Amino acid sequence: MTSKERFDLTINHRQPDRLVVDFGATSVTGIHVQAIENLRKYYGLEDKPVRVTDPYQMLGEVDQELIEIIGIDVVGAKGKNNSFGFYNHEPLMEYVTPWSQKVLVPEGFQTTKDENGDTLIYPEGDLSNSPSGRMPSTGFFFDAIIRQQPIDEEKLDPEDNMEEYGLVSEADLEYWKVTTQKARATGKAVIAGLGGTALGDIAHIPGIKLKKPKGIRDITEWYMSILIRPEYIRTIFDRQSEIAVENFTRLHQVIGDNVDAVYICGTDFGTQDSTFCAPEQFDDLWLPYYRRINDWIHVHTNWKTFKHSCGAVESFMPHFIEAGFDIINPVQVSAKGMNPVLLKKNYGKDLVFWGGGIDTQKTLPYSTPEKVREEVLRLCDIFAPDGGFVFNTVHNIQANVPVENIVAMVDAIQEFNGKK
Repeated sequence: MTSKERFDLTINHRQPDRLVVDFGATSVTGIHVQAIENLRKYYGLEDKPVRVTDPYQMLGEVDQELIEIIGIDVVGAKGKNNSFGFYNHEPLMEYVTPWSQKVLVPEGFQTTKDENGDTLIYPEGDLSNSPSGRMPSTGFFFDAIIRQQPIDEEKLDPEDNMEEYGLVSEADLEYWKVTTQKARATGKAVIAGLGGTALGDIAHIPGIKLKKPKGIRDITEWYMSILIRPEYIRTIFDRQSEIAVENFTRLHQVIGDNVDAVYICGTDFGTQDSTFCAPEQFDDLWLPYYRRINDWIHVHTNWKTFKHSCGAVESFMPHFIEAGFDIINPVQVSAKGMNPVLLKKNYGKDLVFWGGGIDTQKTLPYSTPEKVREEVLRLCDIFAPDGGFVFNTVHNIQANVPVENIVAMVDAIQEFNGKK
């Protein structure tokens, strides 16, 4: 069975010959560059700089050698520009990280140091502008720098929060045509992050790709606005989803069936112990616009739709289903109420669980290889029956995770698949 055939069965809740595995196909199922370098050393692969594919989170390229070793079934078709707004592809240059790792980055990856030794990065790679991201001197990825302008309630304009959203250009259509063709040619399943559908994702709210962001750009202010300025938010979501449908209409004409799934939105609705809002607020403020996007996709394409939300979101699962999502990620089994047995029993016929294969807060970074193996096998036993499960960790694998634990996870996946 090919990776594509295996994925097609899994995504339609039918039993494949073995687990479908993803590492690196999306910005929320990736591996930090340091962890990738450690994996390459462990497996005796050529010592070469790891390519940074997501500068914001410092995720690295899971290249063909690791794809084969791990047994990965899904690849990502990724955008032309990254979160900081500069071209994310070749030509590349060498860069030495604060933790002394040599990596490959796009030419727009221009940084400076501040008085504390923190690394600053700039929108569109423009050093003449104010920085939009900061990596602490002891950190391993960037945090957004909030550049909120003073708010004048009488002059607030939802269009200011729409600056980064617009109709896809002819050049972008050609880019996506070529990129998805290359991804399809791998023989793997393909998930694409086509962009433009991040309804309130706080990774996008600060506008780190914009030189001078306007509107509501402070994350705290945005959360407050959900309660005190709901019509402002609703206007943004209405226009954003309208543009998204128009873009999907254009994109589908050049992409067609070269894509199996699309990453729709990474808005988090859960904390470790609770949710950011009530399900009724979700139904009022988000659901109509998610439905507009998902309904168009399901009527006009064969694509499946992927929703990311961290945290204790068990109570939101029926609402995600009602909104038309096919896939939920990262399945944070360590959060309150996220019992994997009940998740599979109650929602496993409607939602594909993409993630949840091992806890990345405690088990993977801090436990023993044997405990890692036990947890992977236990969770696979729960999620895998009757399809509907793509193996990935609970969010990205971070820096400083012991390589022995990552290898124990890979070995456990292969053991479950009957390869060990």
